[in-house]
Amino acid sequence: MAHVFALIVGNRGFFPDALAQVGRERMIKILEGEGIEVICPSPQDTKLGTIETWEDAKKCARLFAQHAERIDGVVVTLPNFGDEKGVANTLRLSGLEVPVLVHAFPDDPQALDLAHRGDAFCGKISVCNNLLQYGIPFTLTTLHTVWPEEESFLQDLRSFVRVCRIVKGLRNCKLGAIGARPGAFNTVRFSEKILEMYGISVETIDLSEILFLMGKLSSTDHDVKTKLEEIRSYCDVSAIPEEKLLTMAKFAIVVEKWMQENDLRATAIQCWTSMEYNIGITPCSVMSMMGEKLFPSACEVDIVGALSMYILRLASEQPSALVDWNNNFGDDPEKCVLFHCGNYPKAVFERMEMRYADVIGTTVGMENAYGSCRGNIKSGSFTFLRVSTDDLRGTLQAYVGEGEITQDVANTFGAWGVARVSNLQRLLQFICKNGFEHHVAINLSKIAWAVEEALRNYLHWDVYHHC
Repeated sequence: MAHVFALIVGNRGFFPDALAQVGRERMIKILEGEGIEVICPSPQDTKLGTIETWEDAKKCARLFAQHAERIDGVVVTLPNFGDEKGVANTLRLSGLEVPVLVHAFPDDPQALDLAHRGDAFCGKISVCNNLLQYGIPFTLTTLHTVWPEEESFLQDLRSFVRVCRIVKGLRNCKLGAIGARPGAFNTVRFSEKILEMYGISVETIDLSEILFLMGKLSSTDHDVKTKLEEIRSYCDVSAIPEEKLLTMAKFAIVVEKWMQENDLRATAIQCWTSMEYNIGITPCSVMSMMGEKLFPSACEVDIVGALSMYILRLASEQPSALVDWNNNFGDDPEKCVLFHCGNYPKAVFERMEMRYADVIGTTVGMENAYGSCRGNIKSGSFTFLRVSTDDLRGTLQAYVGEGEITQDVANTFGAWGVARVSNLQRLLQFICKNGFEHHVAINLSKIAWAVEEALRNYLHWDVYHHC
């Protein structure tokens, strides 16, 4: 889906208009080259399509307000010093509550005469000062001034797009909780009220209602047959009895319909032990398939874990997984084993096959635990994120960071990967001392900066960036 950005081109009368005119054209070209639709005043609306006066600000704000539902973010660019009040007034009058990226053009050191100098280096400081006075949060480029065609700016722009996706995706977000939290997992307790304060709603359904609706489906139903074929083609299911695959298909149909009816973006499921005792499967493979379709699904009714997965999926547009910080890896203090029974999306696995859940099977019987995905996580860079409700302070807190999935082999069952994280011991101390859960969401991408920027700067969450 194409992103839509509003563009504010700052101008100031006693600086060269030609810089503003050419700068506007260059920035529009760059944005459109990145697949971004640009909303900006035309040269017929304001002088050169830039913002300089109070009247310009009012005209531009009206234009943005007309497209407010579609606008994902704002780029402010300063080809010359720019009018600091014009930029701030436009944003205030427009009523937009979206991320803002502030960019400034550099000067050519060989052209600092009155006819060619822009002084955007200085103007950017003034614009940012005014934005802070107006209470408008904003994002900065890595370099204070940078040509828009440079790779540095392109990387900043792509990261900013991720920030915008997170902020927009969490607006009026709805998550689904299926079943009760397993009794042994106090660790995944959370506050619905705190989430609601931040615009995130939780829709609940009792597992018995899911099972009842499954009972109304027949193996001859077209939807059941179609879903059954989808499961068979998803991964190697040769070890799974046919009746277990049929049960998974019915479960998937009911859950997906409930999600569609309630506009849910992620789910957390009572994955044990009621399902195993009542219908003889684990839901891991169905959860894996939902995650592969970018609808994350978390274990053990870990709603805030599902939220963590969803945030990473928004930033990367790739599937996320939920893992345990599970084992040390020998005596290497910066490596550990990530593990779960097996509901990672297929895109996260290096290889995968459907079998039974070994740990749960020891309690419910292996014949009642079919549906888990086995395999190892792909090697490469990854981002980890954990969000938690801080019930004592009434806020949301999170930690985020990056690491590497190594090619080391863990001699274990289930779904696993060996991770290397710089200063891992310091991170683990932070997790323990601040009461975070043992679950953590991961995504095979490098997006920690965008996650922190979105959650801290625009959503005002308490975020620790580990590095």
